[in-house]
Amino acid sequence: MKINTRAIVALVLALAGLVAAADRRPNIVLIMADDLGYGDLGSYGQKIIHTPTLDRLAREGMRFTQHYAGSPVCAPSRCVLLTGKNPGHAFVRGNKQAGGDWYDFNGQVPIPQTEVTIASALKAAGYTTAAFGKWGLGGVGSSGDPLRHGFDHFFGFNCQAHAHNYYPQYLVDDEGKFALTGNTNVSIKEGLSIPKGADPNDSASYVNFIGKQYAPDLCRERAIQFIRDNKDSPFFLYYPTTVPHLALQVPEDSLAEYKGKLDDKPYPGGNGYLPHQYPHAAYAAMVTRMDRDIDTMLKLIKDLGLEDNTIVIFTSDNGAVYPLSGFDPTYFESNGNLRNYKGAIYEGGIREPLIVRWPGHVPAGVTSDYVCGFEDWMPTLLDLVGASEQLPRSIDGLSFAPTLLGKTQAPRPFLYREFQGYGGQQAVRVGDWKLLHRGLLASKKKPATPTTELYNLATDPTESENVAAAHPDIVDRLQKIMDGQHEASTEFPIPALDRPKASASASR
Repeated sequence: MKINTRAIVALVLALAGLVAAADRRPNIVLIMADDLGYGDLGSYGQKIIHTPTLDRLAREGMRFTQHYAGSPVCAPSRCVLLTGKNPGHAFVRGNKQAGGDWYDFNGQVPIPQTEVTIASALKAAGYTTAAFGKWGLGGVGSSGDPLRHGFDHFFGFNCQAHAHNYYPQYLVDDEGKFALTGNTNVSIKEGLSIPKGADPNDSASYVNFIGKQYAPDLCRERAIQFIRDNKDSPFFLYYPTTVPHLALQVPEDSLAEYKGKLDDKPYPGGNGYLPHQYPHAAYAAMVTRMDRDIDTMLKLIKDLGLEDNTIVIFTSDNGAVYPLSGFDPTYFESNGNLRNYKGAIYEGGIREPLIVRWPGHVPAGVTSDYVCGFEDWMPTLLDLVGASEQLPRSIDGLSFAPTLLGKTQAPRPFLYREFQGYGGQQAVRVGDWKLLHRGLLASKKKPATPTTELYNLATDPTESENVAAAHPDIVDRLQKIMDGQHEASTEFPIPALDRPKASASASR
């Protein structure tokens, strides 16, 4: 019998590859939508928008019902996620430009270079890292540049102001600019409305707001290439897509799925964002196109034989935006039955969908009501990949890896949130109880007028009945916890809270 030496060598090498893949640390794909509400996915009750990929992911993994973004707006939420610090200790606490004109796209207030991020911790553990989408934590070359925080590559919108147009004239490519030559006709600086006197029901009125290169498509392609290039070693792919943040813009091939099928009325612009003839259809199409892009990435991961060794995470940075600029979240019930919208620390502003899949490790088809938040991702991921030695001491996050792995775990002692915007807000959740203060900031017209609100989220998930007066003991207990969580910030002051607290470090 003739022995096929080449076949035997190929088999041995293939088996060696499988063993090596099984022994290596798992890949991580962290996908974060932008302004996607708790109820915008089919697996969370959505009835209009089609999200087949994410619904399947929920069936194949674990779906969380009590997961909290770091803040009710973009930049501070991302800071909490990446640094593991709650918003009372995190450096970035608001969407504040670093300087210059809004349209200079200089980026937001940067995080210090000394901050340890998920990416820098994973890089120290041997991971190749990249981010594709929206950053918002410091301009190119600043102390907050993603390349200075553990990311080998960044491609997308460094500045959040720049991300208000899906057909920009360039995207940031590491430290340079990648020109999108087909988009020279679209500019958010030159005009946010259809021409004066134009018919809002005529598609010709909107041609100047449609380009040839759609930014999320380019970010998807970079992510695909990154996965291919790094299939043989552990990688961390952070995918903070801009979808479905306004403006309402999506290519025609996706819009066609919904155009003419929804109750739509033209939004001609003039309220801070670019116009669209079919705003409801555009929003739905943006989410469905994002779902399709995620499917493309997941199929590649499977085709490369990486599915069983890849942790896939999907969430959103804050709740759906309040009714604005053609988008009506009540039409889609984007926040489900949760109160309020982006910008508020009521549940509608901060409670987000969370889906996690890791075949063979995270049990499939499970729904968890474990309370967790963005600050918990750094310790959780380092725990899951066996790199907890890289965890910095000064964080607030707590690993919920046991819950993800199907084990029992003690409840989180408390979850703290604050936000300087919208009059100054502060909240803490302990078990089912949530204590909330609003009106912490004075304005030119009136002094600070703090409110005290207490809700039992088990019996009142819509935060409709303030029971603070009936439970002063619970208010006092939660207030003591809250008092220990805020540290004064020069960049984002809340004078009513910015007093020294001896217990601040001890209560983390």
